[in-house]
Amino acid sequence: MSEDLTNEAVTFSMDAAGERLDKFLARKAPELTRSHIQKLIERGDVSVDGKVQKAGYKARGGETVTLTMPAPEPTAILPETIPLDILYEDEDIIVVNKARGMVVHPAAGVTTGTLVNALLAHCTDLSGINGEIRPGIVHRLDKDTSGVMVCAKNDRAHVALAEQIKTKTARRTYLAIVHGNIVEESGTVKGAIGRHPTERKQMAIVEGGKPAVTHFRVLERFGAFTLVECRLETGRTHQIRVHMTSIGHPLVGDPKYGKRKHPFVSLITGQALHSKSLDLIHPRTEEPMHFEAPVPQDMEAILTELRKR
Repeated sequence: MSEDLTNEAVTFSMDAAGERLDKFLARKAPELTRSHIQKLIERGDVSVDGKVQKAGYKARGGETVTLTMPAPEPTAILPETIPLDILYEDEDIIVVNKARGMVVHPAAGVTTGTLVNALLAHCTDLSGINGEIRPGIVHRLDKDTSGVMVCAKNDRAHVALAEQIKTKTARRTYLAIVHGNIVEESGTVKGAIGRHPTERKQMAIVEGGKPAVTHFRVLERFGAFTLVECRLETGRTHQIRVHMTSIGHPLVGDPKYGKRKHPFVSLITGQALHSKSLDLIHPRTEEPMHFEAPVPQDMEAILTELRKR
């Protein structure tokens, strides 16, 4: 069977009466972005009991939804020879240690220098499920967050990895240096995250946001600062940054949620947050795999200064 899902029909049974078609597909096919689902529906690539319906179609219960993935559009993103720190690579996946300051995929105002540009130059193929702007991208890291990321080289791998992230079988841990002394040895932060009501570029804990859970464990204390390990149960935008700020411990260097001034301003650009490790099941071999990225030099420099004090 082909690794590419192009032109393959995938069927689902609408099991919840009253649910909108677009929300149903977002639940059943988490590897697809909401915008991509909307585009597929508008193009007529989604049918309900053989009839094309609009995104707002509400299920009666028991209908069969058929999704046919169209051939990917030619990408306008140019491959760029950008050095990559590759932790692992095979025919299905590529695992990289993303540098702080690198944007993951092109967006408004950023068309070059991204991880996608680098991957297109390095790989002969990437999954096309997330569309031409995000080929291969299963999950993201913020521009100024460094560390482990897995990317998919084909659609089959993409679907399998996205399902692991959705069902929490993929385990992601992060290191963060935060302001303040966390007294507890460990804890859990729960708070639904959505767009900030007044700051368009920020996220916040808001009523009606998406459920989010972050577990943290103290690794080292420095009086006015703490080194913590964070484990994600969910993967919301800016989740660790928002959750740690909500309990009074914003990340050092965070330009959106942190304190404007900090004593390490010359040592780091952006938040002191690093994707330390990733555990997953290989999409083809089904073997458990573990990947780690070393602490970056900028965070090591801050820790060295803190230990001196």
